[in-house]
Amino acid sequence: MSFNENARLDSSRVRDRRGKGKGIAVGGGLGGGLILILSLIFGSDVVDTLGLTDGAGAETGSGSSPSITECLDGADANERLDCRIVGTAESLDSYWGPALAAEGLTYTEPGVTLFTGRTSTACGSATSAVGPFYCPADEQTYYDTAFFDDLVAQYGASGGPLAQEYVVAHEFGHHIQNLTGVLGASAQDPQGAESAAVRTELQADCYAGQWAGAAASVPAPGSSEPFLAELTPADVRDALSAASAIGDDRIQSMATGQVNPESWTHGSGDQRQAWFMQGYENNDAGTGACDTFSAADLSSPGA
Repeated sequence: MSFNENARLDSSRVRDRRGKGKGIAVGGGLGGGLILILSLIFGSDVVDTLGLTDGAGAETGSGSSPSITECLDGADANERLDCRIVGTAESLDSYWGPALAAEGLTYTEPGVTLFTGRTSTACGSATSAVGPFYCPADEQTYYDTAFFDDLVAQYGASGGPLAQEYVVAHEFGHHIQNLTGVLGASAQDPQGAESAAVRTELQADCYAGQWAGAAASVPAPGSSEPFLAELTPADVRDALSAASAIGDDRIQSMATGQVNPESWTHGSGDQRQAWFMQGYENNDAGTGACDTFSAADLSSPGA
């Protein structure tokens, strides 16, 4: 999904913590890729129990990054991942504000933070090993942009823009769940093929699909032009490739050579794809179209 080149971006929407300090080794000697695999298998919603450090809260990293203040318009979002995250966040705001208002709910914008290596959150001190995550305690989404390289190199997902934007939209989906009061169900039933944890993650995938299906028709604030151009079939395939790549079955098979549905926390790749498409095809039907908690068959949304 490409941005309309003239769409104006507000770089203040994103907090940039990249390149802080000199960087330290974290993870107790385990490789970052393995920690990420384990965190995706066992869940990363409750951040302080999933690959987190001791809570010291130091923000570290290495190297330097182009300034986020240089993200000015859609042309920048088409060129740079960090600018794409800025634009995606603004597009999600434009969709979810009216969508929730139509249901009598008030949308508040979640925070968006970019970091390198490690960062402090209200849920504890987190490392990049947990992957992108949402912390309900501070209503912030967090992204180490290196994850998007791992998504392609280690997990075989497409590197297309909508694959990346899907990840951001999924984390915003958890914020929507926090606003609607269902996010806590995941902690009460955290594991298993039919668990609340899986249903929570699949619902966030569905919400990501709803945004994707509507984004090209939702105008940016103060403009008649949306942030994003019309999706192409290739865009949709990019998103589906990312959803499949981080399915529990795919990750477990890569990590252990076996698949154990009893330990699932996010759902299979096929389920994640199916619920993304459920949202995509029902983007104007309200959050009820993504009611995974009432679904009798998680592999067949709407059945």
